[in-house]
Amino acid sequence: MNGMQLTGSQVIIECLKEQGVDTVFGYPGGAILNVYDELYKHPEIKHVLTSHEQGASHAADGYARSTGKVGVCLATSGPGATNLVTGISTAYMDSIPIVAITCNVGVSLLGKDSFQEIDIAGITTPVTKYSFIVKDVEKLADTIRRAFYIARKGRPGPVLVDIPKNVTADLVEYTKQEIKLPERETETITDSDIDNAIELIKASKKPYIFVGGGVVLSGASKELKAFVDKVNAPVCDTLMGKGAYDGTSDNYTGMLGMHGTKTSNLGVSECDLLIAIGTRFSDRVLGNPKKFADQAKILQFDVDAAEINKNIRVTSSVIGDVKEILTRINEKLTQLESLYLQNNRISDVTPLAGLKNLKNLYLSGNPISDYSALKEIYPKLIGKDFYV
Repeated sequence: MNGMQLTGSQVIIECLKEQGVDTVFGYPGGAILNVYDELYKHPEIKHVLTSHEQGASHAADGYARSTGKVGVCLATSGPGATNLVTGISTAYMDSIPIVAITCNVGVSLLGKDSFQEIDIAGITTPVTKYSFIVKDVEKLADTIRRAFYIARKGRPGPVLVDIPKNVTADLVEYTKQEIKLPERETETITDSDIDNAIELIKASKKPYIFVGGGVVLSGASKELKAFVDKVNAPVCDTLMGKGAYDGTSDNYTGMLGMHGTKTSNLGVSECDLLIAIGTRFSDRVLGNPKKFADQAKILQFDVDAAEINKNIRVTSSVIGDVKEILTRINEKLTQLESLYLQNNRISDVTPLAGLKNLKNLYLSGNPISDYSALKEIYPKLIGKDFYV
């Protein structure tokens, strides 16, 4: 379709195909009907009709989490667009890449309190990485491409593209382009920061590793495993960090914070170095920031500089993609010994000794607890089924 005259709606669909989109979630309405009319002609893109636009944005979020692709949701003007906000906000808080495409009233009706007119780009500005409104069909294709690029780049997140209805009908010359995928964030990783991190790790006797969702988003599980083995430390995580490290390992102690295990919370309170990887130190983890890990130095790895010293002061940090950070540290770090672990198991001479087989004290004593049931089911489901 290079150099062909297409409508704005056709351009939208072709741009989705450029990005490798095979599934979209949405609910049709008047302003977006031109897009839906074109979408029906492209069976290679599966449309999942939700009962409510909020379901579409949550579904796009879930799709992105489970596939690693950018999730896409569609909604019409006014209440259709505003119904997306909760799902967009969820994706923003959890750094999930989605692109929300909404259609608004025609350009000539904008700013006149027209029927189902709403400034959805303005409404979503605080909960998106970027919000666009495309008033010129000549800019439509490049805007959609840029939206996907921004959603994927650095710390992922949601992007909204609002398109007035007349733009979906206007004609424009379309030329297909190869998609440009963002590079990993490495320019902020300095040798001095890496060296400082290694010195802190080598000097510690009781390190503890705290894993967040950034490790999952970066695809750094392999690098994390190598790092953990070298540091020889126990591992705890956040809910978003689940799956980044093997939860059946002997040195895994469960989640940290108010929803975490006694083992992890006691271990972090006793450690001398907390290594936080791809986590934002939310209030669910910290509790009282003045008392959190008050005996430890804190070393933080994160792609987003805004997270450093935001909720808690850290001793040192490395800013950049955590997969690249761990790769560089693993290249320089030698095998270490730890008071917390012996032969990759929690040592008998530490405060954690009595807890090493009790990762789930908050569930003990109940033979039919959720955890007890999942513990029995898990080995039989590996590689076969999902459970929710």
